[in-house]
This record gives sequence, structure tokens and C-alpha cells, in this order.
Amino acid sequence: MNKLQVVFGFDMETDVGNFTSHYEGLTKGTPLILEVLERRKVTSTFFFTGESVKKHPEVVHAVAAKGHEIGSHTLFHETIGEALYEIPSRMPVLPEEVPHRLKLCTELIEDVAGARPVSFRAPCLFGSTAMVNALDDLGYVADATYPMFFFRERLRPYHPSRKDWTQEGNLRIVELPNFADLSMKSTDPYGRDMDQWPLFRTEGAEALMGHIDRFIGYCEAKGIEPFLCFYFHPWEFHPMPQGEIALAGEGFVRPNPFIVKNCGPYAVAQLDALIGKLRDRGAEFLQARQAAEQFG
Repeated sequence: MNKLQVVFGFDMETDVGNFTSHYEGLTKGTPLILEVLERRKVTSTFFFTGESVKKHPEVVHAVAAKGHEIGSHTLFHETIGEALYEIPSRMPVLPEEVPHRLKLCTELIEDVAGARPVSFRAPCLFGSTAMVNALDDLGYVADATYPMFFFRERLRPYHPSRKDWTQEGNLRIVELPNFADLSMKSTDPYGRDMDQWPLFRTEGAEALMGHIDRFIGYCEAKGIEPFLCFYFHPWEFHPMPQGEIALAGEGFVRPNPFIVKNCGPYAVAQLDALIGKLRDRGAEFLQARQAAEQFG
């Protein structure tokens, strides 16, 4: 087996992703992530929403100063693609709106970061053909959106088709599939129990490595070199409220317990442990842009 290629991506958004307007995790969790990555000599991609860049440019600068890639993650963590399953209060952006919103997000990040982003990930891994075509037209080289747990077909990076983003084609952009343990039998209608998130903190790095090793074996049995793309969030590395979370003037939300389980120091320790275990497997850590460039 050739060297195991691994992409760590951090989705820089509001706390608990979909339902809050807070940035405690972004401001307090990001420094902890950067410490682990620096100590372990790992380079990663941080996918910022336009709003997070506007509100906290200092976080963008801190990430860039450590040599990590600055990517984009939509304007407001909206559903920019086609929803795979329903999320209350989250209506997808209309296809005709997609190019303009992605252009605005790209320009906003470029203004703050001083460099144009070329890597993208859609919130919730909800992608679409319209989204990928718009990214390609904007000059993006990597899209780390493909949800392996749902489509279960692409195991390696690929150039998508302009007619169907889940199929191989001749677009310049490279699609980076997000790792899921396809060796297991799913009991979820969407396959979400095969997904890697958030197992590193809900079950621990050792348990996640069990899934990784089984997936590696699954790929080898098919004659495919395994490729691992992960997604994490800065709020996972800062303690999140248990139970109800207050919203500014709008009431409260109560996320499912697993969403906020073990957020904080435990997650930091497990990220560190996961990197060590992957290194033991001979992993090579790449930014999303670098993975796309290696694929060619």
C-alpha cells in the first residue's frame, strides 16, 4: 500500500453549526486546534464562512500565520446544495442564487485573508451540480463536500462531471470524498452511522481507528488506495452548553446530546491521539489544495 493520504478540514462556523449565532468555539477552540497541529507538524485546511471572516478576522490571520490553508464554507453556513435530509428551518439556496453567493463569499475571504480561497466545503456535506460548476468557474481546485456515507460510490478524489457532480467528468476542480466506514452495515436511512463525524470525541480516537482500519481493508480488497478526508469544527474543542442553548432574542435550541458530547478538553486530547495513530499507519497529512494538486 502506498502512503495513506489524510486531509483534516475544520469548518469555521457558529457554535453547534446549524442553529446558533455564537462564535465561542471559533475564538476559543481554534487556538487549541492550532497548538495540536503545530506540535504534531500537521498542515490542514480551515473552511471559513463569510460571516465568521467578517466578525473575526483575527482568527483568519492566526490560522494563516501558522501556514494552514484558508478555504471557504459559504456566506452564512446556508444549504448551498441539495439537502440530503431535512433540517428544520434550513431552506436550500435556489440554484440560480448559488454562483452569486459563492462569488461574494470568495471575495469576502480574499479581502480579509489576502489570498483567494481555492478549496471549499459545503455545510452538512449538502452539495450539488450547480454548486460544483460555480466553484469550478470561480477557479476553485478542491471541493471537500462529497458525502461518502450517502452516495457510497467514490472512494478516491476525482474530477466531477459538469452534468452530475457525483460522477467522474472533466471539470478542473477535484472532489475530495469525506471518509465513511463503508465496510459496516448501516441502520440509518441516509447512512449517517457510517460517517466519521463525530466519533473522534463521542467514542474516542481508538474506536475511530477501528473504523479507519476496516475501511482501509475494504479499499484494499477492491484494489483502491485508501484516502481519508475528515471534517471537524472549532466549537467541538471548547465546552458547549449541555441542554438548552440560548439564542439572541429568539428563544432556545436543544441539540441532540451526541452533538455536544465531550466538547472541550477531551476532544482536544482525542484529536492529538488520532493524529498519532494515523502517523503510526504512515499517514501523510495534506491540505485540501495539496490533495487536489497531487491528484492532478
